[in-house]
Amino acid sequence: MMEAQQSVPEESAHPVPAPPRRERVFLQKSSVCSRSYFMVVMVFFHVYIINVIALLLYVHYNNGQGELGGPRSRSERLMYLPRIEGIRVGHVQKVSLVPDRLHEMRTLSLKPLLFEIPGFLSEEECRLVVQLAQLKGLTESQVMVPEGQEELAEQLDLSPEEIFNLLDLNQDGQLQLQEILTQSRVRDGIWLTPENLREIYTGLKADPDGDGLLSLAEFKQLSSNAFQRFLQQRGVQSSQLVRNSRHTWLYQGEGAHHVLRELQKRVTRLTRLPPQLVELSEPLQVVRYEQGGHYHAHHDSGPVYPETACTHTRLAANSSTPFETSCRYITVLFYLNSVEGGGETTFPVADNRTYEEMSLIQNDVDLLDTRKNCDKGNLRVTPTKGTAVLWYNYLSDGKGWVGELDEYSLHGGCVVTRGTKWIANNWINVDPDYERQVRYQQLVSQAHSTASERSKPNADPHGDAHQDL
Repeated sequence: MMEAQQSVPEESAHPVPAPPRRERVFLQKSSVCSRSYFMVVMVFFHVYIINVIALLLYVHYNNGQGELGGPRSRSERLMYLPRIEGIRVGHVQKVSLVPDRLHEMRTLSLKPLLFEIPGFLSEEECRLVVQLAQLKGLTESQVMVPEGQEELAEQLDLSPEEIFNLLDLNQDGQLQLQEILTQSRVRDGIWLTPENLREIYTGLKADPDGDGLLSLAEFKQLSSNAFQRFLQQRGVQSSQLVRNSRHTWLYQGEGAHHVLRELQKRVTRLTRLPPQLVELSEPLQVVRYEQGGHYHAHHDSGPVYPETACTHTRLAANSSTPFETSCRYITVLFYLNSVEGGGETTFPVADNRTYEEMSLIQNDVDLLDTRKNCDKGNLRVTPTKGTAVLWYNYLSDGKGWVGELDEYSLHGGCVVTRGTKWIANNWINVDPDYERQVRYQQLVSQAHSTASERSKPNADPHGDAHQDL
């Protein structure tokens, strides 16, 4: 009790203040803040919705619609051209080409996009393709180009000045040896060296001052086929041709040998292209190079300009054009034997930093000459029996179709120093003009439908017997 009584006075002397009473403060909602918050939320919501719609339109446009104004046709959706990824030089990827086996595909270069597939054909398949080619018979791959250059010049209605400007690649007002050589090789099919050209200048008295350059006045003194006439009078050896070989074509469509049909299917799996594109392309070309045979550096295809048509789709063109080119999107080359000496496939400018046509011939070193300078190219592929080599001759346009010509696809066949070289080529033809390619395929489909209707069984009792034969 005493302790209790003592404690009371202490509390009285030093009172402890009671804790302040906390009162709940009621905040009144501001209508201005509420509206601002609502507007911010709605803005973000609309931005999100717009992004989703834009993404859906993008996917729809790239997969199922040609233009925003209307849907693509079914044929257009099927005409996407996939490309194999090279990744990097030396990269190896597995590809399934035949049942129960994976082939290795190695990237050899990125410019052009070039791959090597060992064991693409078996030894038996190589032997059979060679035998079929021999059975059909081979012809000379190149002969002298017939006359007719003057008529072509008249058809194009080009003046000497216009032709001079076309040949003058560096536009310096003079035609150098390199510029004349490039034009003459393409037009006449004869492989002239700088020494040959100087000899022709002397024979035609085309270069009076002897400086190796042709001015416009000197060029005008020459007719359009002056070089060709001079060479025909002098005579041309096979080693002086752009190409020295023999070849034939083997049909791979319905009714062809089962090995040729299987080879075509294998190419379709390798390229991953629509089967119809592969089936409508050129037949299989088989080529034989004897000792001394060669093919100087060239492009398998050419650039397509408004005045140029692709050879395979020329019937689908709405207008006639004076120029045609082989629009070969992909080249698949097969080595049918291992060559004893030489015969490599050279890619002189593979993976170069730049490509300049004038720089291909410098200091009397002609990188295009596969008889003399094959060892000076950037890349050479040794022919090995059964190996396939694939490369793209065109770039992509970025939209799943054919773009510009890949100038780095320049290649050639080195001279065979010993033995014989057998190869085969499968070219996949695609017109860079999409509408023309579609029109061509439609025409072919209509022709096949008409032929199928006509071949249906009718009153002829010998129809089946004719088919069996």
